[in-house]
Amino acid sequence: MQADPHSEATDGLAILPSPLLLIQHPLLTRYGVELWCKRDDLIHPAISGNKWRKLKYHLHYAREHGKHHLLSFGGAYSNHIHALAAAGRQSGLRTTGIIRGEVDAVSNSTLRDARRWGMDLVFVDRQSYRRRQDPDWLAQFEAPDTLIVPEGGSSPLAIPGVAELVDELPFSPDLWVLPCASGGTLAGLVAGKREREQILAIAVLKGGGFIADEVRRLYPAAATRLGWRIALDHHDGGYARFSPALWQWVQDFSAETGLPLEPIYSGKAMWGLFRELEAGRVAPGSRIVFIHTGGMQGLAGLREQRRF
Repeated sequence: MQADPHSEATDGLAILPSPLLLIQHPLLTRYGVELWCKRDDLIHPAISGNKWRKLKYHLHYAREHGKHHLLSFGGAYSNHIHALAAAGRQSGLRTTGIIRGEVDAVSNSTLRDARRWGMDLVFVDRQSYRRRQDPDWLAQFEAPDTLIVPEGGSSPLAIPGVAELVDELPFSPDLWVLPCASGGTLAGLVAGKREREQILAIAVLKGGGFIADEVRRLYPAAATRLGWRIALDHHDGGYARFSPALWQWVQDFSAETGLPLEPIYSGKAMWGLFRELEAGRVAPGSRIVFIHTGGMQGLAGLREQRRF
């Protein structure tokens, strides 16, 4: 791959292309499936996974347009907020996080890192936070030097960074699999995939029917591009929720395969893939690439909340 002149701010400690790991598991053997994991969780120690790819061109846009301040939104344990703070520190840009929740969350591991990296934190109540896409409410944060980055980094600027992932592979898979929530990573993959390749996105939140519309908004050509679908019935109770059974499955899978997973995104998506395979909705004999979108730092927050 040629060096990308737009990636100086994110490169730093980045590992590209991210590694591919062949996964061995009895269920895969039974169905003749070849499963590779694209280890995007290893791209960067703090700006990992899909966050690195989605932020790459936001940072480029900021430099090109004289924006010295990045402002975005997230919950108290947001992987996006964590990554944005790290990217701002590495890029020399000021950052602000509009945080849903109470000020006492400021001492948790995610926000402690964000503050250490120089991010200003503004806490808002849930009613206010629901207006994060309302232009009238957003107007209070606008300034000539400020780039407002949507929650999760999912904007049209996220598309090219994610699409570049496809060209890092030495082969063309039959099926891509990934978790999805805000739709940005899925939209980028739809933009980058080859015509014959299929995509299975596992919605990690309840009521994820809106995600398809969001993908089409972010990448309008997705409305006529075939070969992608979103599985909506593997959320295990909703966003950031998971049952003891799912958490046990994730731990057992990681122990057996050597692939570290967490139960909010990557673990839930891998669990969803295996359920889809057993239900006959994934063709036997397929060559699959599973995108590990990172988020492993979130395990510290789950421990703090005594979720396991």
